[in-house]
Amino acid sequence: MDLLRSLTFVPGNRANMLERGLSFPADVVMVDLEDSVPPGEKAAACALAVEWAPRLAAAGRRVMVRVNALDTGLTAGELAAIVSPQLSGISIGKGNTAWDLQQVDRLLAPLEAKAGIPAGTVKVIPWIETAMAIVHVYEMARASQRIAGIAFGAEDYTNDMGVIRSDFGEECYYARAAVAVAARAAGVAGLDGPFVGFRDPEGLRRDAGAARQLGYTGKFAIHPAQIDIINETFTPHPDDVAYARRVLAAWEEAEAAGRGSLSIDGRMVDVPVVKRAQNLLALVAEIESRSAG
Repeated sequence: MDLLRSLTFVPGNRANMLERGLSFPADVVMVDLEDSVPPGEKAAACALAVEWAPRLAAAGRRVMVRVNALDTGLTAGELAAIVSPQLSGISIGKGNTAWDLQQVDRLLAPLEAKAGIPAGTVKVIPWIETAMAIVHVYEMARASQRIAGIAFGAEDYTNDMGVIRSDFGEECYYARAAVAVAARAAGVAGLDGPFVGFRDPEGLRRDAGAARQLGYTGKFAIHPAQIDIINETFTPHPDDVAYARRVLAAWEEAEAAGRGSLSIDGRMVDVPVVKRAQNLLALVAEIESRSAG
């Protein structure tokens, strides 16, 4: 899976915010054409996205655009405008089944050819935000080779379910966990939706920590002040990195001696523990590579 710890929304109709995005430390700058843009400004926001994607990419930012849902009638035109060599991917919501994402795939393929970029270059992150989408979440995660991750949208999900969004989020427990499990099963990134209390850093830290414990690999931000906390939460702690290295070193010694398990600090170490250590160190290497680049 690609490195997707932090993805920050930037309203597509706000040139001043897009300019600030040049320095955001997020793994992805997500130019938003959907919820943060009023209906009357959609076309202007799309034009700004076309203008700013190359600038953001030239500054070393990975750029994605959240387009409007298929049922708005805006998707095809937005994709035709924004697909370019500088675009890493798109995000799209309000889909309910794999069929919706396959339609997006069909729209993207000829646009990539027209832009002179290899097929499959533009990745897709669908939002899982309805009861129907939860029922079909694994099939949606596997709908296309383009899918880099799936994102859980709690606000739209609770609206679809007809329930009130609470501070503790107990109404989302099942759906939030289901998206994380489906993402892991499909081999794509599991991305938690934004924490709306952007002036509550400790609340964000708790919420992001809970997402990580569920198996999410990243989280969306709605304010630049949230990015550092999200990156920190989804970056392995130095103590965990050191332990993972101890595990691999001890495992190599055990294998050389013909043993299939061992113990470190009074805890058994077997194949699943070793695989977890390998995955953690691979993530660290990817983070270091991106930081160096």
